[in-house]
Amino acid sequence: MKNRVYDNRELSWLKFNERVLEEARDERNPLLERLLFQSIYSSNLDEFFMVRVGSLYDASLVDDSQKDNKSKMKPSEQLSAIFTRVRELIATEDDSFKAIHKALETKDIMHKSMKNLTIQELEFLEAYYAYEIKPFLNALIIDKRHPFPFLPNKSIYVAARLTSKSGITLGIIGCSEKFERVIFLPRQDDSIAYVLVEELIYHFTDKIFTGYKVDEKTLMRITRNADIDVDESFDRELDFRQNMSVLINKRKRLCPVRLQLSKQISEPLQKELCTRLELSKKQVFIEKTPLDLSYVFTIFDKASEKKELFFEPRTPQLSRMIDEERGMIEQIDEHDLFLSYPYESIQPFIRMLNEAAKDDSVVSIKMTLYRVAKHSKVIKALCAASENGKEVSVLVELRARFDEENNIGWSKQLEDAGCRVMYGPKGLKVHSKLCLITRKTADGVKYTTQIGTGNYNEKTAGLYTDLCLMTADKQIAKEAEEVFRTLSVGELVDNSNLLLVAPHCLQNRVLEMMDNEIAIAKAGGEGYVGAKLNSLTDKVIMDKIVECSQAGVKVEMMIRGISCLVAGVPGVTENVRIRSIVGRYLEHARIYIFGGGVRKSVYISSADYMTRNTTRRVEVAAPVLNEEIKQRILDLFDTQMKDNVKARDMQPDGKYVRLPAEGAVIDAQTRFFAEAYANVPKPKPKPAPVPAAPVEEAPTVKEEIQIEDTPKTDEQPPVAEEVPVKKKAGGQDSSTSSAVRVKVKKLK
Repeated sequence: MKNRVYDNRELSWLKFNERVLEEARDERNPLLERLLFQSIYSSNLDEFFMVRVGSLYDASLVDDSQKDNKSKMKPSEQLSAIFTRVRELIATEDDSFKAIHKALETKDIMHKSMKNLTIQELEFLEAYYAYEIKPFLNALIIDKRHPFPFLPNKSIYVAARLTSKSGITLGIIGCSEKFERVIFLPRQDDSIAYVLVEELIYHFTDKIFTGYKVDEKTLMRITRNADIDVDESFDRELDFRQNMSVLINKRKRLCPVRLQLSKQISEPLQKELCTRLELSKKQVFIEKTPLDLSYVFTIFDKASEKKELFFEPRTPQLSRMIDEERGMIEQIDEHDLFLSYPYESIQPFIRMLNEAAKDDSVVSIKMTLYRVAKHSKVIKALCAASENGKEVSVLVELRARFDEENNIGWSKQLEDAGCRVMYGPKGLKVHSKLCLITRKTADGVKYTTQIGTGNYNEKTAGLYTDLCLMTADKQIAKEAEEVFRTLSVGELVDNSNLLLVAPHCLQNRVLEMMDNEIAIAKAGGEGYVGAKLNSLTDKVIMDKIVECSQAGVKVEMMIRGISCLVAGVPGVTENVRIRSIVGRYLEHARIYIFGGGVRKSVYISSADYMTRNTTRRVEVAAPVLNEEIKQRILDLFDTQMKDNVKARDMQPDGKYVRLPAEGAVIDAQTRFFAEAYANVPKPKPKPAPVPAAPVEEAPTVKEEIQIEDTPKTDEQPPVAEEVPVKKKAGGQDSSTSSAVRVKVKKLK
């Protein structure tokens, strides 16, 4: 019975990515936004193969007997199931891409086939090839004297089977040299037509291998393993940052885990490619869709004037809780402040950092950084604070996957500015979103603490849904200070009161609060557990959720991605409801809710209910103590649980379906943005101008008027007063200029 309620993590992730692909197929979305969802599906799959498939591949080689604790599948069995499911999804992917481009043609955006060009277009491409492509091509013959080259991750190539008098050989042409990926064709009107550079190179393969006959050819792209264990690969002769640089270079050369082909090829050619790349046949995938869809942003730029093909523009708004005319820290001292991205702007948080950088009372700023924007205002503020004499301590997580190189650069920049940079404890990523500002004031030491669910990244704050809490609560600050103290000396928080701090004080506290709801339900009360997460994989927590359900506790969960727990299984999880929203914005916030009615306690967190978050990372969840903010978060959660446009409900068989919409249409993301626009604080009315004093016609009582044609200076003679004198000019009043002034000197 119990095995029925657990799904394999990797297969559950593929269900999530299938929901992304559904958005590409949804005709309610604008056409180019559908193309973007298709691109996201593709890039998601790239990372999935690089990380998850790569990890399973390594595990299958080391010890294939180790079974997943939820689905009881061995690594090799999981790999086989993944390959089968991905192959099944390719047909849907190809159909989706074909449908989008057929619809785009009606909007005069054409991805043209080399077989369907006009004479003028072909002549243009022949000239383009001769001058822009051919001189820079890198074509290779593979034989005993020419070894198979190293093929970089995610690069596109033409692979060709060639014959000559000396026999059969393999030819490889690189298509990812520094070529423009999209080649736009000349048009006489505002229509858009293009081909991809690899399609052009593929077309001219015969002209590249002139001494051979091209028997068959295909475009190909490999995906390499990117999973590296930092601690196992640690070189004690190097410091941590140097180690990370070495490992990044090592990752670029890890083994292939997937081969994508643009068409079916003969068994001998496929076998040779697999042999050269050390891949099995089941790791080969034939796709009609372009092998890399990252080029779609170039199409977006070209079609930017076609507004009907995009979502209506939305800009993050100023939170109704923020007074722009007052300092952020001053406002936080009075009451907690809250931001909900992307509906509300991240700028008030940036303003808080900039204020702290300049505030003479600020002694120190401490912060954890996981991912930041390319041109980070956060980094700029921290550097400015250090240069202004503040003590700035920043934990930069160098192991943030695929952001390692960026973070290495940021860590150097912070150090150059005088900041103290830390890297976190061995074996544990620091994923918390925590900032602590300490001030020394006339009233004593004061604190400003910020806890968030998402990264300190201005770009993703406009794309991801995240929450930001800013508070002056002294107890929260004290516990945040303990988090930073332990990080600075390589220790971990063992006890906390208000904050939940992984890896020692989060999972156990969540379980305790669930146990409390179980006890209430068993006593005849109404137990309740709610959660908004990116993923649910922690077996210990899932077992407790099953226990909650069987005790009669109502469990509601909004989980965007992976859920290894299956909801609605009779007798096991029948009191559990799991929903997923995939829409315009990436759902990224984490919310924990325990208790019903007046008992409800609410936390926001950086941690999902995943084993890696709850037991192998430093994470922080914070209670929401302000009643207004608590209600806003509860309303947010409730609205998403009622969404009947973008939400899907998990069924007892583990599948996700969109339920028929009943009653009013509720698209949570659209509603939240509408509310953000409606709640923008109105500008305060400017004070009415003070009426001007009546102008006297002439000076009185021995006053002498002097007109001086002199420039204005900062200092004036002590016995003279400068007063405005109005004179008529063209029927209107005008004041004197800076060059001609009227002085009234009072004579004694």
